[in-house]
Amino acid sequence: MKILSQIRWQDILDILIVSVIIYRGLLIIRGTRAAQMLIGLGVLFLALLSSKYLGLYTIDWIIQSLWAQIVLALIILFQPEIRKTLAQMGETRFLPFFASVEELRSLEEIVKAAVALANRKIGALIVIEKETSLDDFTEMGTQLDAKVSRELLLSIFHPSSPIHDGAVIIRGNRVIAAGCFLPLTLTADISRSMGTRHRAGLGLTEETDAVVIIVSEETGGISTAVDNRLRKNVDMRALRDFLTEQFVKPKGKRK
Repeated sequence: MKILSQIRWQDILDILIVSVIIYRGLLIIRGTRAAQMLIGLGVLFLALLSSKYLGLYTIDWIIQSLWAQIVLALIILFQPEIRKTLAQMGETRFLPFFASVEELRSLEEIVKAAVALANRKIGALIVIEKETSLDDFTEMGTQLDAKVSRELLLSIFHPSSPIHDGAVIIRGNRVIAAGCFLPLTLTADISRSMGTRHRAGLGLTEETDAVVIIVSEETGGISTAVDNRLRKNVDMRALRDFLTEQFVKPKGKRK
């Protein structure tokens, strides 16, 4: 109890900030070569401790010499990850309940693209990530890192495109992957007239909190899916209102 009484609120804040930084760093390097490098550094550190304990002076001297340059080595080895982390920090919103200006523009571009695809009866499956990470689905598609635009979405879903059959996954104001395959819903309530895109869009919302927009190539109709609910025959205004409800308004004001 005496130790707890000596803890300041600054100490708790300090620990939380460091924990968040470490957690975000581990998320970024997960599944990359950087993770393997970290394991190698861990082995090196264990070898250093073991050499001291066992009295292996030559090994200890070699590792100590390498350890002196470890900071420079980390910067060189993890340069891509450090750059990615800093970029993500710059994109982080301080008011998470409100969309940034860039994301508002992206939502409008998505609306325009969906309407244009519907008018041309070009099938499309557009997924917008929310809180739940969709990395498991992006890994199976074609990796991209492009700003969301009407022209980009139209080119991806054009029938001549090699990745037009899959889903596009959007994170923030970036298209991060295309040609992604999504899990099909197994519910018996969905109409048999629904195609694979509708089943895939609904299936994803059963597992995640993602927002999905489906354009039917047979009818040219636009559908939306979120929280395992599918809404068909959405027009431009309704689609814009739907996306505004999902990404712009504070959670406390959502209906």
